[in-house]
Amino acid sequence: MNEVLLSLYALPLAAVLWLYVRIRCHREGVDATVWRKNLEAGLVEPPSLHPVFDPTLCMGSGACTKACPEHALGFVDGKAQLVNPTACIGHGACAATCPVEAIKLVFGTQRRGIDIPCVKPTFETNVPGIYIAGELGGMGLIRKAAEQGRQAIESLRKRRATGNDLDVVIVGAGPAGLSATLAAMQHKLKFVTLEQEGSLGGTVYHYPRNKIVMTQPVTLPIVGKMKFGEVSKEGLLAFWQGIVERVSLPVQYGQRVEKIVPLDTGFEVVTTLAKYRAKSVLLALGRRGTPRKLGVPGEQLPKVVYRLLDPEQYCGKHVLVVGGGDAAIEAALSVAEQPGSQVTLSYRGEVFGRLKQKNRQRLEQAQQAKQLAVVLQSQVLRITKLAVTLKQNTEAITLKNDVVIVCAGGILPIPMLKEIGVMVETKRGSA
Repeated sequence: MNEVLLSLYALPLAAVLWLYVRIRCHREGVDATVWRKNLEAGLVEPPSLHPVFDPTLCMGSGACTKACPEHALGFVDGKAQLVNPTACIGHGACAATCPVEAIKLVFGTQRRGIDIPCVKPTFETNVPGIYIAGELGGMGLIRKAAEQGRQAIESLRKRRATGNDLDVVIVGAGPAGLSATLAAMQHKLKFVTLEQEGSLGGTVYHYPRNKIVMTQPVTLPIVGKMKFGEVSKEGLLAFWQGIVERVSLPVQYGQRVEKIVPLDTGFEVVTTLAKYRAKSVLLALGRRGTPRKLGVPGEQLPKVVYRLLDPEQYCGKHVLVVGGGDAAIEAALSVAEQPGSQVTLSYRGEVFGRLKQKNRQRLEQAQQAKQLAVVLQSQVLRITKLAVTLKQNTEAITLKNDVVIVCAGGILPIPMLKEIGVMVETKRGSA
């Protein structure tokens, strides 16, 4: 009788266990294949904040892989691993869900370091009165940048200025800067918000038209909960513009900060148009910085631009896009979709090592359909009114050209930070 009861319980359990092992083995096989392909293609560098795993602690629960919406994580040899590094956007949900704390979030890798200013949990740097929030501090996610902007104002609002000085100068009108501006209004601080561009949005402003932006709900001061999930660039900018108009959000556009001078009572912020004295400065800048130039003859021509706002203006044009990141690929693909356009994508590397999976797939499809041409291991030699010359290895290639779009990243304000004494650390796989 006991043997009969035992078999009644044991057989279903054995079947469930067999099915689990079979599914797990299949999944590990798929993940191992993804990792091997990315390794062979050189796609092993995460763009910024990313997880590293302690194999001695990992118990293979799978909680981290389920929490990752980008499917960047998988299992290899029974342990969690970043199998699709370029897809990771650093939201940290994997670390939060790990039941044994086997995941640590870090910046940079041994191969590619990332310069990160040193900030305290209050977002204040080692220089009293200088605060950093958002992408410049290594946090590129819209939701977290907005939260950091608000939290930074909460930290500095007790540092009130005397006389005619401002309490704070907020530099940047992206997610962190806009949220900080709302918080400054809420706490009735004396402040000014400066933006070097002619419009709000920060890094998002430079995205190609109709680019889909991923964000999560976030509570903004005065406004309340922002409930976006997946939204277009235009939709997100329109939302922020609506906030600006509804609460009369004061932003001074077209003012690029040139230097910050320490004073006995705070700081003097010098821009291209004015000077401001404040007790504190909040740097809510993007990591795009000032566009990086190519430094070649002809770059001063009007046809050379450093961002793509409207692909439709390049219908029927011969366009060269320079760069190897997501911004360059998205720009090239957007222009290639326009009727009559002929697009060439030039990149100095051997492979596109830091692309999101979706962009990599779209680029491969566009190449197969001959919608654009890709010239790897190439650099721009010179630009003329009607042509552009590339150097690929030892060969010079001259192409007919109407427009050059340079997406080579930006120069961060690291020298300015160091000049006022802010400590900057090059992260190579450290928190």
